[in-house]
Amino acid sequence: MGYLDNSSVTVDAILTRRGRELLSRNDGSFRITQFALGDDEIDYTLYNENHPDGSQFFGEAIENLPIVEAFPDENNIMIHKLVTLPRGTTKLPILQVGSTSINVGLGQQNSVTPQTFNFAGVNNVSETSGYLFTIADRRLLSSFVGTGANSTSITNIPFTGEALGQTVRGESVTLTAINSTTLFGNNSTLTTTLTITGLDSGARITVPVTVSKTVTATSFTATGTTGITA
Repeated sequence: MGYLDNSSVTVDAILTRRGRELLSRNDGSFRITQFALGDDEIDYTLYNENHPDGSQFFGEAIENLPIVEAFPDENNIMIHKLVTLPRGTTKLPILQVGSTSINVGLGQQNSVTPQTFNFAGVNNVSETSGYLFTIADRRLLSSFVGTGANSTSITNIPFTGEALGQTVRGESVTLTAINSTTLFGNNSTLTTTLTITGLDSGARITVPVTVSKTVTATSFTATGTTGITA
């Protein structure tokens, strides 16, 4: 969804089938309980401290930028979410997982344990509230399990023809690849992405995930406790 202008709280939203069903009941069962704000469409390089009309107009070009309409592609919207960081923060938090990609064979597992850097004065920390792990195409997994405090998981993922995203929560996550070649066709590999978001820092990273018909899972060795392990 997106705010259409700065003078009102009119919201442009795309509802899921379930959301439309609840809204049609008109009995209060449709409620927005969580939301996030982002600034994907903002170009901060347009801030002009040399504007001839003075400081009141430094941000004029930014304020007049068009607002992106809502569209249901999580890979291209809400990439840059707004977060609240401690006063005095001089570096944006970043996430690391020890490798640039995840490779797994049919029926095999990989566990991902992220670490957060530049957050709350600590250079290598596991966030207290944990992380959100979003797989872009759940069809490639038979289970998607978060571990640690307040974790969630999904197991025995039903095989369907739709490419749907799936999100779980935890301090780490274990992905188990499908043990079927139905989706592959003439391809030897299938690819998707795993997006990880820190619940305390708001830091975010997206890692490619490859499932192979024949190649076994790759083991990664990373510094400290950061890494992806088979």
